[in-house]
Amino acid sequence: MPRLEVGQPAPGWTLPDQHGNNVSLSDYAGRDLIIYCYPAAMTPGCTTQAGDFRDNLAVFEQRGYAVVGISPDAPAKLAAFVAQEDLTFPALSDADRSVLTAYGAYGEKKLYGKTVTGVIRSTLVVDGTGTVRLAKYNVRATGHVASLARALGVTLV
Repeated sequence: MPRLEVGQPAPGWTLPDQHGNNVSLSDYAGRDLIIYCYPAAMTPGCTTQAGDFRDNLAVFEQRGYAVVGISPDAPAKLAAFVAQEDLTFPALSDADRSVLTAYGAYGEKKLYGKTVTGVIRSTLVVDGTGTVRLAKYNVRATGHVASLARALGVTLV
């Protein structure tokens, strides 16, 4: 499974958000975008990670970063997740996993010692020109946002 590397152009995409509205990578042209890929809404790890992004979104935005989350969940489930967790950034549905696959965030992974196929928790930063500036794969849900902030030179409060 190919993974994106720093300096590569990010594959374009258009996905429905939690309201069913289409959101595209091109909507963020001229702005840095943090794309985090997660396995499933309303699971403990994904809830922790989403909450960390929510709680630190203002800091990232002050530094010029927008945030979107991508999972294979349907928009209706994402709408419930966004409402339950008071998320303030788009949750995007990649039901056929085509974007997750193109970004190297879907494929074989180890889960409790077994090899399975699924979403690989990943975060990519794409700059305003559509170029990958950071690519992190197999990240842990807990502490990931703080680690990402350090890598980007962003100080969280």
